[in-house]
Amino acid sequence: MERHVRSVNPVLRLPANSQTVAKNLILEPGQWEEFDPFLLMLEDWVAPHGGFPNHPHRGFETVTLMLEGQLEHRDSRGNQGVLGPGDVQWMTAASGIIHSEMPHGGGTSHLLQLWLNLSPEDKRGRPGYQDLRADSIPTRTENGVVTRVISGEQAGLRASTRNHVPVLMLEIRAEAGASTRLDVPARYNGFVYVLSGKGRFGAKQTKAEKGQVLWLSRDDEASTFTVHVDEPLHLFFAAGVPIGAPVVAHGPFVMNTREEIVQAFDDYRRGRLDRVL
Repeated sequence: MERHVRSVNPVLRLPANSQTVAKNLILEPGQWEEFDPFLLMLEDWVAPHGGFPNHPHRGFETVTLMLEGQLEHRDSRGNQGVLGPGDVQWMTAASGIIHSEMPHGGGTSHLLQLWLNLSPEDKRGRPGYQDLRADSIPTRTENGVVTRVISGEQAGLRASTRNHVPVLMLEIRAEAGASTRLDVPARYNGFVYVLSGKGRFGAKQTKAEKGQVLWLSRDDEASTFTVHVDEPLHLFFAAGVPIGAPVVAHGPFVMNTREEIVQAFDDYRRGRLDRVL
């Protein structure tokens, strides 16, 4: 069975601020049930004078894909690293972490960041950090299509990424006239973000282009999703198993109840955010 596209939405372009010279809001927070297990997604352009100084997180994971430039990560658990083009950082905030993401090496940094929810149990666990280098990400080139498997399994390739929530995550570049068929596991809720180009997607060959987000139809069985390329395409694809738990979010914290949010702010003020709950 092949999935179709259930909705096509434009990104929301946000004005420049002290952190970014440009920003696209790809997935808007608040649509918890529709997006489950995903929370929000941003596309940022960060100049050397910008960046994200120390800030806290609790209750979810951040997945950062560098497209251009470099970004340096430091966190309260002693992790440190510089992301370059094609690198991915998978940070599990879980019970709590404080980190910074600052431009490195000069020039503008261009990145995607996806927030991925955690189950109620995993929100209380120990924070973690995975640094996935571009040359370690499984990649397949075939018939004008380059597929990078950031998480999960696709095109005969399996990523080494450790997941709390089962997630398939791909970066795809394809030439005009090419086509590709993606295998989507049963129950996975998924979307496509078109970074550049034009194409036709899914069973109904829905047209979409740069700056649009497509949500796949739901399916309880394993299925496929096809992409036909009209102009050279650059895509980000993500699909995962819905968690189905209540979501209460405020600023940098995503929990299941208001009381847990209040506790997170209190722990942050008291300097004990990264304690295991």
